[in-house]
Amino acid sequence: MTNLSEQTMMFRVDNEENNAAAFIINTVYQALKEKGYNPINQMVGYLLSGDPTYITSHNNARGLIRKLERDELLEELVRAYLKDK
Repeated sequence: MTNLSEQTMMFRVDNEENNAAAFIINTVYQALKEKGYNPINQMVGYLLSGDPTYITSHNNARGLIRKLERDELLEELVRAYLKDK
């Protein structure tokens, strides 16, 4: 009998979700930058805590980032980081 904790789970997101996540990440980044925040610090704070107050409401950035689950945003960030590796 195989122990379930020893099996590898598969996770997939379709391309439409990837495009939405990339758009949202870029839009939020620009809004945070325009308002004078450190976009990396603010986005990490949001991703770790789930607290939307880390994201400015400028250019509807806070509303946009809440349209996706944090795991979808993390997946896009990992994908972009590893894209050329």
